[in-house]
Amino acid sequence: MGSFSHTVGSKTYQFRDLKDLMAKATPARSGDHLAGLAAASAEERVAAQMALADLPLTLFLNELVIPYEQDEVTRLIIDDHDKTAFARIAHLTVGDFRNWLLGDAADEAALAAVCAGITPEMAAAVCKIMRIQDLILVAKKCRVVTRFRNTIGLQGRMATRLQPNHPTDDATGIAASVLDGLLYGSGDAVIGINPATDNVPQVIRIVTMLDEIIARYGIPTQSCVLTHVTNTIAAIERGAPVDLVFQSIAGTEAANASFGINIALLDEARQAALSLRRGTVGDNVMYFETGQGSALSANAHHGVDQQTCETRAYAVARKFQPLLVNSVVGFIGPEYLYDGKQIIRAGLEDHFCAKLLGLPMGCDVCYTNHAEADQDDMDMLLTLLGAAGCTFVMGIPGSDDIMLNYQTTSFHDALYARRVLGLRTTPEFEAWLKAMHIFTDDERATLGSGMPVAFQRALASLT
Repeated sequence: MGSFSHTVGSKTYQFRDLKDLMAKATPARSGDHLAGLAAASAEERVAAQMALADLPLTLFLNELVIPYEQDEVTRLIIDDHDKTAFARIAHLTVGDFRNWLLGDAADEAALAAVCAGITPEMAAAVCKIMRIQDLILVAKKCRVVTRFRNTIGLQGRMATRLQPNHPTDDATGIAASVLDGLLYGSGDAVIGINPATDNVPQVIRIVTMLDEIIARYGIPTQSCVLTHVTNTIAAIERGAPVDLVFQSIAGTEAANASFGINIALLDEARQAALSLRRGTVGDNVMYFETGQGSALSANAHHGVDQQTCETRAYAVARKFQPLLVNSVVGFIGPEYLYDGKQIIRAGLEDHFCAKLLGLPMGCDVCYTNHAEADQDDMDMLLTLLGAAGCTFVMGIPGSDDIMLNYQTTSFHDALYARRVLGLRTTPEFEAWLKAMHIFTDDERATLGSGMPVAFQRALASLT
């Protein structure tokens, strides 16, 4: 690999290789400082960004941040690269690529045409020289539509994951949270539970319960228990009514190994889910979660900055045509994203890069209680993501996950974003909400004044 340099004033900054240049060009965040990769000063960061802007996109196909022989994610990126799609932008530098993305020529159709030719490192590189407004503008132009029992990602729509977690997996507590969320129009992306007890029998119990709720009320949505992929495969083998297969993924082979997964295992899981044929309008059966800092926390980052590692995870996701992907942006903690400013930037970076690579990207707009962040920061990130065309966000009672013990977005927050930004639920789910008299039958889809009779009976059975 070659070295790079850039002169600012009378000082010349040297960068030993591509991954050093990428790391130094990254907007400041605590994880890169923890790893010893960050720029030593704002001036060095600017020098790195200017040097990065001058690099041709073709360089990223020849200088790899993690060697091809050492990492199956690198091999996936290179082996699946679409040269025909790339030909449209192959003559550009990183800086030229930014200018093209921001221009009117890069419309929805043009972005879709080049998507398969963009590698994660190209996306990460251009992201590092973009402002917040740039990230929002380009992501807004990217349209990624997926389907299982409803249609996710259409223009003017923002879905929500109804997350009825319970610290003891109590069926009554879960059901009450599901009811609460549905009455606020939440749950069109997925009704997804993080189980407190993570074993196959418990996964089967929860997924069966959710399947019964969805079937009883004819809800056009899908369920998911966010357990390890091997548990889901085992549940499918035992006849469980699995809709979506979940797995946390990362951007290096070593980080994925720390999760107990590899690309072959994910393919096995997808084939198992497809064999059930449970989708009614589509067959996107995978749900992935990611987060900046996951590779570093596993000491599996290979000296690559956390934002670039994160973007490499999107190559893994892209291979399996997922229904949903989201960055759990502030969940790992302040060691990786220190405060509200860093969390906001990271959430918009993740959304931009994933959309550019063709993923149905959402975001868990969240923070841990020991981070230098609060709900005002989350309101800002939620609003910006809504403006950027975010595919889905989380919906949790009171925005406080009582099982995972972190702060995220509530059912009310999703209503706020939809009202302010003129967004709506997925079309099939919206029709169901109106048929159940949860939403009124007008253009604003406002909450109805009364609880549906069916839900009144369900609530009575819980008390």
